[in-house]
Amino acid sequence: MPLSAGGSFDPGGPVAAEINQLWWLMLWLGVATFVLFLVLLARGLTRDDDGSGPDRSRTFLYAGGLVLPAVVITVVFAATLVSMRALSAEADENAVVVEITGHQWWWEIEYPELGISTANEFHIPIGRDVELRLRSDDVVHSLWLPELAGKLDLLPERVNVLVLRADQPGNYGGTCAEFCGLQHTKMRITAIAETEERFSAWVDRQRSIPDPPSTSEAEEGARLFAITGCAECHTVRGTDAVGVDGPDLTHLMTRMTIGAGTLTNDLESLGDWIRRPQDHKEGISMESPDLTDAEIDSLLAYLATLE
Repeated sequence: MPLSAGGSFDPGGPVAAEINQLWWLMLWLGVATFVLFLVLLARGLTRDDDGSGPDRSRTFLYAGGLVLPAVVITVVFAATLVSMRALSAEADENAVVVEITGHQWWWEIEYPELGISTANEFHIPIGRDVELRLRSDDVVHSLWLPELAGKLDLLPERVNVLVLRADQPGNYGGTCAEFCGLQHTKMRITAIAETEERFSAWVDRQRSIPDPPSTSEAEEGARLFAITGCAECHTVRGTDAVGVDGPDLTHLMTRMTIGAGTLTNDLESLGDWIRRPQDHKEGISMESPDLTDAEIDSLLAYLATLE
């Protein structure tokens, strides 16, 4: 399923819908005020002086300079309070809890109540509240899923909570909305909303341990993964790879992208990413491994088993 392209004008849940309604209210109030201003300006420039100018000008001054702005500001303020109250609602007891940690420049995702770890994309069931617990491991980041919710910062020493809900299935793209360094624009995240049945199936799959390599080439790739430094940064459950500096790769091949949305996740792109990571995302911790093409092919054969 491709990413939805609707953006904040096509809300996929009640939180984004509330924000969208407030935006349209502010837009149309602004347009109405501007049109009224133009009408009064045109009238003032074209009217004849009949001797009642000072009194009429004073009336326009009070009405246009005091009363109208006060009414507009009051309406916007009241609507904003209503929206803020709706957006600050706590998740219900049936909510799915997702912990998201921002790194330069990827997203670590955990489901503490389900025992699942993944990266850069997360699954949620439609029709249920989702409680996102947000924090940063380095600098300030900001999570923005425009079709599902507003923006909220991820801070190094504090957990912020964002509650959202998706009302219909879809892949909802998001990004970091706070400048966080060189690769800020390549820090994408995706929320995959699906039915309860599909979500449960995904949970079961993520909890499982991938089958061990069944070919000599994949076995050689697993050996290379363990001795070339990959295992020092990445975790693959069921193996001795328990690194925490990079994304968990246990079910790598079930994800849609590589490098937080930088490349499509297929073996050709994965091979190119391994060979030239700095060309695709300069400044990340991953360096090009000192491997031959044949060894990289073996490594890819092993990674292909991580489903």
